[in-house]
Amino acid sequence: MTTETNMNADPSAHTGPVTGTEADRAEVVGDLPAVAIPVPAAAQPAKKDRRLLRATLRWVAAVAVFGVVGTGTAYGITRLDRTDVPGLATHPDGRWAYPVLVKPPLPSGSPGPNDDARNPAGTHYADLRKLVLPAPQGATADASLKGTDGWLPTKGFLAEFATADDRDELRQTLVDNGLRHITARGWTTPDGTHTRIYLLQFDTAAVAEAILNGKLMSQAAPTYALRDGDQYELDGKFPDPARIEHVLLAPYTELKPYGARQARQAYLASGDTVGVIIQSRKGSAPAVPFEQTVTLQSELLD
Repeated sequence: MTTETNMNADPSAHTGPVTGTEADRAEVVGDLPAVAIPVPAAAQPAKKDRRLLRATLRWVAAVAVFGVVGTGTAYGITRLDRTDVPGLATHPDGRWAYPVLVKPPLPSGSPGPNDDARNPAGTHYADLRKLVLPAPQGATADASLKGTDGWLPTKGFLAEFATADDRDELRQTLVDNGLRHITARGWTTPDGTHTRIYLLQFDTAAVAEAILNGKLMSQAAPTYALRDGDQYELDGKFPDPARIEHVLLAPYTELKPYGARQARQAYLASGDTVGVIIQSRKGSAPAVPFEQTVTLQSELLD
């Protein structure tokens, strides 16, 4: 049985069908019910910190809502089938053509990362290497992010940050918090946009959320400067319909005046995994493919 969902009608959509079968237990990327990221029952001392985290990220989301008005009709129509919006699939709004997205099958009997009752730790039991968003059509792969057997050494992720002091501090933070794996993918599209996606897996959702809020971002700005770009602010124009409700997200855009390249970055957390997405381009980095990429990666981790 093949299910076709046109995500092109969504601002974050790819242009191909989404497929899945019961036999392989693949979970189709698409509209899923909103489920809160689970909190481990044993992590009672962390409850206060996690309430602060969620309050911070709710504020981040609230700021972004103000940017929804005026984002254009491409963002005004979401979660519709292709037949519901004639011609939208070919509308030249800057979206990239991604391949069919299918979540990898879970081991038999294993719950998803947002199953509160059966998976309080928020563990991703699927192979994390298969949860990284694939490159869109026409893109050239970044061979430096291939890693060994799909796992990237920590230094490959740390290379994104500008100073040696920041890299050393973040390396120690990752060690202290029990980083398990990093997997990554990168590509460059014909217009020169360079995309890098990193997925960092920890032991529990509580740890992942603490890393997101307490280490990678502080208040309304990233903690560490990237090699691409210097100063950032919350992306208040990131459209609310492009967010996945139960994936914690903080998108940023580089402040003017920027140098030869503009950069955009997003930090997100879903279950036991933190995602870092960076896009940069000579001149300016367009918003549409950044928003699309962030949303699709969020859906894969959901």
